[in-house]
Amino acid sequence: MADISRRQFLGGAAAVMAMFSGLHAPTVLSNKPKRSGGPVLLTNLTLFDGKGGPLRKNVSVRVENGRIEALLNDSSGTDGAEVIDCGGRILMPGIIDAHWHTTLAAISQIEAMTAEPGYVHLVAAREAERTLLRGVTSVRDVGGPSFALKRAIDKGIIPGPRIFPAGAMISQTSGHGDFRMRHEIPRTPTTPLSPAEQQGVAAIADGEAEVLRRTREQLMMGASQIKLMAGGGVASMFDPLDSTQFTERELRAAVEAAEDWGTYAMAHVYTPRGIQRALRAGVKSIEHGQLADEETVRMIAGEGAWWSLQPFLQDEDSNVYPDAERRAAQAKVAEGTIRAYEYAQRFDVKTAWGTDILFNPQSTGNQLRHLAKLTRFYDPLTVLSMATGSNGELLALSGPRNPYPGKLGIIEPGAHADLLVVDGNPDRNLDFLVDIDQNLRMVMKGGQFYKDEL
Repeated sequence: MADISRRQFLGGAAAVMAMFSGLHAPTVLSNKPKRSGGPVLLTNLTLFDGKGGPLRKNVSVRVENGRIEALLNDSSGTDGAEVIDCGGRILMPGIIDAHWHTTLAAISQIEAMTAEPGYVHLVAAREAERTLLRGVTSVRDVGGPSFALKRAIDKGIIPGPRIFPAGAMISQTSGHGDFRMRHEIPRTPTTPLSPAEQQGVAAIADGEAEVLRRTREQLMMGASQIKLMAGGGVASMFDPLDSTQFTERELRAAVEAAEDWGTYAMAHVYTPRGIQRALRAGVKSIEHGQLADEETVRMIAGEGAWWSLQPFLQDEDSNVYPDAERRAAQAKVAEGTIRAYEYAQRFDVKTAWGTDILFNPQSTGNQLRHLAKLTRFYDPLTVLSMATGSNGELLALSGPRNPYPGKLGIIEPGAHADLLVVDGNPDRNLDFLVDIDQNLRMVMKGGQFYKDEL
C-alpha cells in the first residue's frame, strides 16, 4: 500500500494525456481497419484450418461479407475478387485466449483499485488494440468491467478483439474476488460498495438469494457466461490457496440462473474439493485447477466439462510477489501445472488455453509466448488447434448468449473471417509466436484488415 500516493489519486488527467503522448500509429485513436470494397481471395498460402489436421497447400481462401465464403483450388475464384498473394506463408485462424482480463491485464492492481474509471478504460482500450495486433482476434473475458469496451469495439469506435464478457467476478465475502482491506470490515447494510464492486471488477454475494441477484445483474449487463470464485488463489492477500469457497447450494443458484439465461458458469478453483463441488453444482468450465488429483480429473472428464488451463510455470512471465507465502503458493501451482497437462491428456479432457495475465502490464506483450510454452506438453499443431478451433468450441458454450453467432477459430465456409498470415513452420515448432510482431504479416477480423504487410 506504500505505492499509493497523493500523485496517483490526483494525477489521473495528466496520466491520460501522457498515455497518448509520443505514440505512433497504430494508436487507439488513429488506427482504422482497411476495408475491402468486395470479396478477397487469399492465394499462394499454406493453410492451417484450426481443426488439428495437417497443413494444406494448393488451396485459396475466398472472403466476402466478413465470412469465409469458400476454400478453392489456387486457379479458381478470382472473378471480382481482390487477390492477395500470401507469399507461401501460413494462413491460420485468429488466436483465441480463453482466459483473459480485458480491462485488468495492462494496469497495476493499485491503479485498477484507485484510479478514475475513465483512466482504467482508456488503458484497456489501448491494450485491446495491441491484443488484436498480436493476432488474438477473440477473448473470453473472465472478470472485469468489459461491457463498454466490447460495445465500442463492436461499433468500430476502437480496434480490438471480439470479447465474450463475464462481467464482475462473483465472490463470497473473504473470497478470491473480495478485494477489500481489513480496515473495511465489517460490512453493514449501510456500507457503500467497495471500489472493486463500484468499478464492476467483482460482486460480493453471500447466500443463495444474493448470489442469484449478482448473477442476474451480470446477465442483464450482457454477460455471455458467468464467473464464480469457488476457491482461493495466489495473488490475493487474504484467502488461502487451499480454501473452498461458496457452498454447493450457492454455486448451484448461479449455475441455474445462467442456464435459465441460456448460458453457463465457469469457476476459478484449484483444489480437488473445490473442483468437485463446482462440478456437482453444474459448472461447465474449471478455470485453473492445477492442484487436481486423478480422481478429480476423471470427474472433469466424466462430466464433459472443460478444463481451462494456463501454463503457470513460475518463470520469466510470472507475477513477482514480495512475500514468501505467496511465492510458496505460486511454486505449488507451478508444480501442479506440469501434472495437470499430463492428466488432461491421459484422461482426454477437453482442454482450453488461456493466459490469465492480470495486473501485469509488463507481460501483456508476451501473451503468445504463453502459448508457445505448451510445446513442452503437446506437438505444435495440437497447441495451435487448442488456441483456435478448440477454444472456439468453448466460446460456443454460451449458446444463444453468444454475441457473435457463427464459428470462430476455424477456416471453413461460413466461419467468421478472422485470419492471420504468419512467417513460421508450425508443423515443426511455434518459435514464431515468441516474436509475433516481427512474424505476423496480416491480421483480419470480420473480413477487415487491421494489419497488412503483404
